[in-house]
Amino acid sequence: MSKLNGFRGVLELAVSQGATDLHVKVPSPPVLRIDSALVVQEEWPPFTAKDIEGILEEITTEEQREVFNKEQELDFAYSVSGLGRFRVNVLQQRGTVSLAFRRVPSSVPSIDELGLPQVCKTLILKPRGLILVTGSAGSGKSTTLAAMIDYLNENETRSVITIEDPIEYLFQDKKCLIRQRDLRDDTQSFATALTHALRHDPDVIVIGEMRDLETISTAITAAETGHLVLATLHTVDAAQSIDRIIDVFPPAQQRQMRLQLAQVIEAVLSQTLLPRIGGGRVAAFEVMLANNVIRRLIREEGIHEISASLEMGKLEGMRTLDQALAELVQSGIVSREEAMSKTSSPVKLAKLIRGDQDNLKLTEPALNVVR
Repeated sequence: MSKLNGFRGVLELAVSQGATDLHVKVPSPPVLRIDSALVVQEEWPPFTAKDIEGILEEITTEEQREVFNKEQELDFAYSVSGLGRFRVNVLQQRGTVSLAFRRVPSSVPSIDELGLPQVCKTLILKPRGLILVTGSAGSGKSTTLAAMIDYLNENETRSVITIEDPIEYLFQDKKCLIRQRDLRDDTQSFATALTHALRHDPDVIVIGEMRDLETISTAITAAETGHLVLATLHTVDAAQSIDRIIDVFPPAQQRQMRLQLAQVIEAVLSQTLLPRIGGGRVAAFEVMLANNVIRRLIREEGIHEISASLEMGKLEGMRTLDQALAELVQSGIVSREEAMSKTSSPVKLAKLIRGDQDNLKLTEPALNVVR
């Protein structure tokens, strides 16, 4: 399997099996992630270190290999004719190279196809503010962002700049003018790219991930100055997302940042993926919309009360993760066991599943697969 033609067969297998991810390491056969489960392809021979070094040589540029040799980490996008695009992560482990490929669909799925909350259509058309899409790695954040940008592209004339690591979905201009910047290939950092993006006449800025104080601070400033900013965070719910943003600043600045964040925040969409009964995966969404109560809680350090406000705000389109999980269980879409594995409050979720809380039913159940 030392030649790329042999490895192309593994990629073809991954695509044909509907795998979301392909893992390649020494000394293992290919491993696919199908419906959240890891499936070892035992009919294939184990990869050797020489095999993987040959694959890396073929799918990377010299500049990318220089980055990997220096940092021992690498992220990039890789296209294969007839198969599509893949997001690739390379890392060093036990003295050998490990590769992870995530398949990126060739076309951007729509908000309706993904079963995203319908409020996403309203949010992406807002003229300004900050929208956060949060969740663990692999929970579908990039796909949610892509679907929202595609809806904007079909409905409004806006100037859009994305900063991604790496670029996954490729957009074609429809009504919008879209510029996509790849970390390392097109810019050296999120913070630097964001600063310069503000001078490029954008209406909408999409930040692949808010990782540091400088990026977060500039993103909030961009939202304050009349831009719509969308970004992702590796947080599990709305309250944790707000805390993460505030806590990155020194204590002396946190009061001011609470005031600024309360002013610009429009929504936090927190998502998690679960195996669907019968195959496939489904997303559950917590939805926080910034009404007057939410903004006051952010200003006055009442973050611990946000969850209760979400429970009370379902008529506005809000919901907690537990409410979304209960809906999926009651609808027969996911098992009780899988839902319980995603909650931080099993007792509360159990009550919701039994229907102990009045008006449990949500206005918009999450029904479709998010990859």
